[in-house]
Amino acid sequence: YQEQRLTIDLLCGIDGNCRVIETSCGWAVINVAMRPEQGDTLLIRMGNRNEFAKLYGAALVTEDGEAIEGDALDDVTVYGVLTHTLNIIGEDKLPTI
Repeated sequence: YQEQRLTIDLLCGIDGNCRVIETSCGWAVINVAMRPEQGDTLLIRMGNRNEFAKLYGAALVTEDGEAIEGDALDDVTVYGVLTHTLNIIGEDKLPTI
């Protein structure tokens, strides 16, 4: 038996189809090859900004509750399916030794 060092890549299954995106609260891992299914969270670009939205039916619902559907979807670019979020717990700027 040979132990393997645990890495974020191994834990999150990051491969050539995945991208790690820095967010305001940490990082997000998206898979650009996965086909979105109902209820999946997607990284989208709309109106010159990136945000997360859930797929419900033929609509995307953003984190602030806005539903994007119909012709408004023409202005949306889907980057990939969110597979993992890595949140920053906290940062001690003055650690005690």
